[in-house]
Amino acid sequence: MSDFKADFDKESCSRSINETVNGSHQFTIKGYSLAKGMGAGKCISSDIFSVGGYDWAIYFYPDGKNPEDSSMYVSVFIALASEGTDVRALFELTLVDQSGNGKHKVHSHFDRALESGPYTLKGYKRFFRRTTLENSDYIKDDCLVMNCTVGVVSTRLEGPKQYSIPVPPSDMGQGLRELLESEVGCDIVFQVGDETFKAHKLILAARSPVFRAQFFGLVGDPNLDKVVVKDMDPSIFKAMLLFIYTDKLPDVHEITGTTSMCTSTNMVQHLLAAADLYNLDRLKLLCESKLCEELMLIQWQQHLHWLSSISVCNSSGNAVRRFSTLGRELPFTVV
Repeated sequence: MSDFKADFDKESCSRSINETVNGSHQFTIKGYSLAKGMGAGKCISSDIFSVGGYDWAIYFYPDGKNPEDSSMYVSVFIALASEGTDVRALFELTLVDQSGNGKHKVHSHFDRALESGPYTLKGYKRFFRRTTLENSDYIKDDCLVMNCTVGVVSTRLEGPKQYSIPVPPSDMGQGLRELLESEVGCDIVFQVGDETFKAHKLILAARSPVFRAQFFGLVGDPNLDKVVVKDMDPSIFKAMLLFIYTDKLPDVHEITGTTSMCTSTNMVQHLLAAADLYNLDRLKLLCESKLCEELMLIQWQQHLHWLSSISVCNSSGNAVRRFSTLGRELPFTVV
């Protein structure tokens, strides 16, 4: 009896779950009348959209897919756009009633038996009689709207639940920032203009090759306790210190005390130069990304201003601006 119980305790279980992962895509055809006459077998394709890990596209044939259906029926198909995949799926194609009455034309495979793959092209050669379509509420202002819903069948295997303890995200950056602001254990003072900043040599050396060489390199001085930084604004040096301790791009508006985009952009430019000077590669990328975002916003604001004006202005082309970095000399004097 004891042997039987021991074998029973070793039993395990699992289950296979089959389900559909559904997704929808709306395809709008503007200028429907201009699409007619392109010929049987020629289609208008939607953008590719993803459902259940596979790519799909809608094909609309205004003159039918086959020559015998030319000028009589429009054809609509849903196509698997992923290469070399075998997938089982259901689909539903809907012509949207644009009168607001909700009388949509629905062709659904969700109530039919699944077909085995490969799933390449499924739909209707005779989706709708063209003369009926063109005199219906499905076309408004020469515009046709279709919704496509795809349900991809997926299978997943479930075993015994694995219990885990949730681990919060790292707060190391916040802890190091508090250490910097408290000045506890600081062993180096930077004189930048009229302001002074205290920091920790080991943290600076761990983050910047320039500081590492200055404090602990072959020609460095580990007993150094004060450094004068030239040609750098105190706010820029403060922002760089915050990045060194937190690994995040500092809030420029918090440091400058203003929400001006011009001030923000100017500061990020100088911070980029400082990052280059101290070999802070991640800070350089963060600054470049921020500058790109602000440049795109400025261009969009200029575009809106142009649209709001009545006069037509000639474009002078895109301006390309390069931000030059400072020289490679160390920007400090040992005191």
